[in-house]
Amino acid sequence: MTQRKPRPRTRIQREKTEQILAAALDVFAASGFAGGSINTIAKAAGVSTPNLLYYFKSKEEIRRELLERTLQLWMAPLSLLNPNGDPIDEICAYISRKLEISKNFPKESKLFAYEMLSGLEESRKQIFEALKVLYYAKIAVIEDWMKSGQINAVSPQHLIFSIWATTQHYSDFDTQIEELWPESSDARYASAEKFLTEMYRRLLTPR
Repeated sequence: MTQRKPRPRTRIQREKTEQILAAALDVFAASGFAGGSINTIAKAAGVSTPNLLYYFKSKEEIRRELLERTLQLWMAPLSLLNPNGDPIDEICAYISRKLEISKNFPKESKLFAYEMLSGLEESRKQIFEALKVLYYAKIAVIEDWMKSGQINAVSPQHLIFSIWATTQHYSDFDTQIEELWPESSDARYASAEKFLTEMYRRLLTPR
């Protein structure tokens, strides 16, 4: 016997799902996964707890959906690294895309940071399996660029990690940055992009 395909959700159901996920993101970004309850999320979403549980069976199910979406968001800029492009331009474009993600999706960045700090004991495979495939593929691209002499030979792993660290810092530590450098967000990100791309160009340009 063939199983029936689930009925597509109505527009109202899709909107309600997004409403709940947005509220959960606010809660988790502020307090971490452990700091938010189903009741807290339901209140933030403006729905009853039974109504929330109609859309998501548990807080863990909400967490998984948010993490999967956040991971796709994180992976997209790296996936665009073109092995046939100019290596330094490609890496600088990647930095720019990462800064754009940091600027436009700070809550998602904070959620991911909270999850990393928690150790992800329950979901390492879920989070890292797809990322590993992409990461190792792009490491191979960078290594090929180095072998052909198109960029300086540096640790490709530290190169990627340092780009993640420098770009995500602007969202993960935005409270500290706003206190120390009370410029507009647009000005800070524009200045960060100029500084970081120049720094990496100098690092990677063959001498």
